[in-house]
Amino acid sequence: MKALKRLVLMLQFFTRIPINISISSNSSDFGKGLVYAPFVGLVIGALLTMAAYGLLYIFPRVMVTAIILVLYMLVTGGLHLDGLGDTFDGIFSNRSKERILEIMRDSRVGTNAVLAVSGVILLDFAALTQINPDYYLRTILLMPMAGRAGSLVGAAVSRYARQGEGLGKSFIDFCGKKELIWGLAIYTAISLLTFDLGLWFVLLLPPFSALLFVRFFSRKTGGATGDILGAVCELNQCIFLIAACGILQ
Repeated sequence: MKALKRLVLMLQFFTRIPINISISSNSSDFGKGLVYAPFVGLVIGALLTMAAYGLLYIFPRVMVTAIILVLYMLVTGGLHLDGLGDTFDGIFSNRSKERILEIMRDSRVGTNAVLAVSGVILLDFAALTQINPDYYLRTILLMPMAGRAGSLVGAAVSRYARQGEGLGKSFIDFCGKKELIWGLAIYTAISLLTFDLGLWFVLLLPPFSALLFVRFFSRKTGGATGDILGAVCELNQCIFLIAACGILQ
């Protein structure tokens, strides 16, 4: 029952899918629930893929891609894109660690946030419109999973950067090696079901790119936060799409 509770909790937290179930939870459920992050990504991808499949009968692929990216933002509530913007506002302010963390908590949107979010969306759009048509739907299916695998890795290998409480503390404090191993096992199992050597290779990249992103951000902040985990998710997803566009010819 704990496993099912944590899965539902992750779906409620990371998506806007209406799941009207009241769940009693504690801090550890969030961190330990990250083991299901790749599966949550697959659920998001499945919804987007079904929408794309139907829309391709009506619109050209460029228009379908634009609609799918908007739907992605609606399904996720822009949660990770918000983290991406906050992270870039802080990291590229060139301030002290303490000031960076303060800026990341500021609700105002700065220039670096706008550049980061718009840049990632443009790269996602370009990669999806130019990818081999044979891989188009499969890439949409797998891209949210690749991104959320990055959040899992980031939480498992980091310590919490702030003093006191924060949105990401429960995820980072209670996501450890066990959650990382089982989460990556789920990620690997889903990847193998694609039965495609090219996709296998592309899906190998996100866990490793997540380590690089987390290490870079942690040097600036002394650890990770919820915003940083969101940033890693979006950057990982973007890396997956760019790699798929370049490799799957």
